[in-house]
Amino acid sequence: MALDQLWALEAFVTVARKRSFIAAARVLGRSPSAVTRAVQGLEEGAGAKLFNRSSSAVSLTEAGERLLPHACKMLDVQREADEDLAGLSGMASGWVRFSAPEFLGHGVLPQLIAQYAERYPDVNVDVIFTDETLDPARSKLDFSIRGAFAQSSDLIGYPLWRYSRHLYASPRYLQRRGTPETIDGLEAHALILHTAPRILKEWNFRSEQQAISVRVHPRFRFSSGVAVFQAALAGIGIARLADWLAEPEVQAGRLRRVCPEYRLTSSNGDNPQMHAVYPAGNLPLRVKALLEVIRAFGDSLERKHLP
Repeated sequence: MALDQLWALEAFVTVARKRSFIAAARVLGRSPSAVTRAVQGLEEGAGAKLFNRSSSAVSLTEAGERLLPHACKMLDVQREADEDLAGLSGMASGWVRFSAPEFLGHGVLPQLIAQYAERYPDVNVDVIFTDETLDPARSKLDFSIRGAFAQSSDLIGYPLWRYSRHLYASPRYLQRRGTPETIDGLEAHALILHTAPRILKEWNFRSEQQAISVRVHPRFRFSSGVAVFQAALAGIGIARLADWLAEPEVQAGRLRRVCPEYRLTSSNGDNPQMHAVYPAGNLPLRVKALLEVIRAFGDSLERKHLP
């Protein structure tokens, strides 16, 4: 298929998904007039209007509805062919789109993406940083990075790194409020709760001797993991944090571990894990390569923090 025909199909599909020529042009990095000309050329070739256009809305005609699934299939076939050829040559190009928890945007992922970009200069990267749980299939992402515990679903899991969670507070807070000696002593303290992607009712503690579940009565609730971390550093309370994130602050003297003999786990006693999920199917070379860079970083974290 000629390149101009593929471009016309891509323009058509993007307009159909965005319901807007202007929004499609932004996504495609082209001018609205270029997108309009591409769709008009497709309409001339098909001998039928593909969109109903008005000043306030764009919608598919019956002909457009019929063409859309075929256009998507043709673009998918072309992408698969491009990926196979890229695999033979060891090169990769195109976009990688994924979501990740907000705290990964503070140092970790930008550094890893910088490494990746040097190796794959023809790949573009689009990241949505959010603590909400996004479905990569519905959000049209290549994958979604999640923390904590994998949920059963039709998505494929890709482990990145294991870690443990503990309680942390700043020295200033502990000097002002005292250090709890037992889990029961937490009731007298200001607890900071992370509410995304869901609000936890209980914290599950494990030591070598016992397992304890405690109903959480937080003083502070934040939907942002970064805000929880910064709040602990600011000295307003005690937070549940990942060791790989908090331990460098402990070494720097800005945080201390609280009730250090305990780790926080799932109700089954499992440690959490950073992992990526993606829809079933073969991953393009550009996506595999980025996940491998992230997992290599995870391996170094595990060697540093896990026994």
